Amino acid sequence: MDTLAVVVEEPERVALRRLALVPPDADDVVVAVDYSGISMGTEKLMYNGTMPMFPGMGYPLVPGYEAVGTVIDAGANAQAMIGKTVFVPGSSKFEGARGLFGGQARHVITGAARVIPMPDGMGEQAVLMSLAATAQHAVVGGEMPDLIIGHGVLGRLLARIALAAGVEPVVWEINDARMSGAEGYRVIKPESDERRDYRSIYDASGDHRILDQAVMHMTRGGEIVLAGFYSEPLSFNFAPAFRREARIRIATEFQPDDLATCFAMVGSGRLSLEGLVTHRVPAADAPTEYGRAFSDPTCLKMVFDWRNIA
Repeated sequence: MDTLAVVVEEPERVALRRLALVPPDADDVVVAVDYSGISMGTEKLMYNGTMPMFPGMGYPLVPGYEAVGTVIDAGANAQAMIGKTVFVPGSSKFEGARGLFGGQARHVITGAARVIPMPDGMGEQAVLMSLAATAQHAVVGGEMPDLIIGHGVLGRLLARIALAAGVEPVVWEINDARMSGAEGYRVIKPESDERRDYRSIYDASGDHRILDQAVMHMTRGGEIVLAGFYSEPLSFNFAPAFRREARIRIATEFQPDDLATCFAMVGSGRLSLEGLVTHRVPAADAPTEYGRAFSDPTCLKMVFDWRNIA
């Protein structure tokens, strides 16, 4: 079996090419992907060549971990999955390219235990569930944010989760193109913020220089949550953080419970995914459009539509 896949051949060079797939084993499923989303964090680092060295990192690679589709075949132990709509966090079963994370393809093969059944009718918005679960995982470890840094998709989801919990956060954003779109919370420029009493600051910007600025706006005993992904070392001036007895927490990958919580919130209407997918592109245009996802400030989330590709 083979598939068409987005392949980052080397930094800033993308192709759509056909790759052979490793045959499925008894516990695998074969998924026909309908939509895949581009991560503005890790995929940007893979694209521009600044991704820290992870197991499996290297070129050429198939990126992506935000895909949704239908199980069309399965091994002997996973036959019950056939016909189900599932979220796919990716695959490594490509020949001729690395799979990090391997979700940007028309067909993927992966373990049945790795895919997540999805409610019907979500369509392209289903690709947002990994980011929603990432935001949920970040808030599980502490207080809801009263300051969020960055008004991209992750920042907006954090704000919406906070609102659902009865907290009205402030959001910092430096890009004029991303100041709009807030409902129920304020988006301001950092330099206009005179508050120095934030208890729970969440960084969703991925800016490795953010700690000193965040510390200056926090109250004593406050916490900074690093919810982004950082390609450069983070550092901070000790004395201001010492005076505030600051705490710093790193939020990592979401867990199944986080995803279940987000499904329930979306299903009940407490968490909206509206307005977050801004660019919808036929997957055939991936070689020219993939890089635009990272350079166009109006692009919050680009989704590839694979449905018309064989």
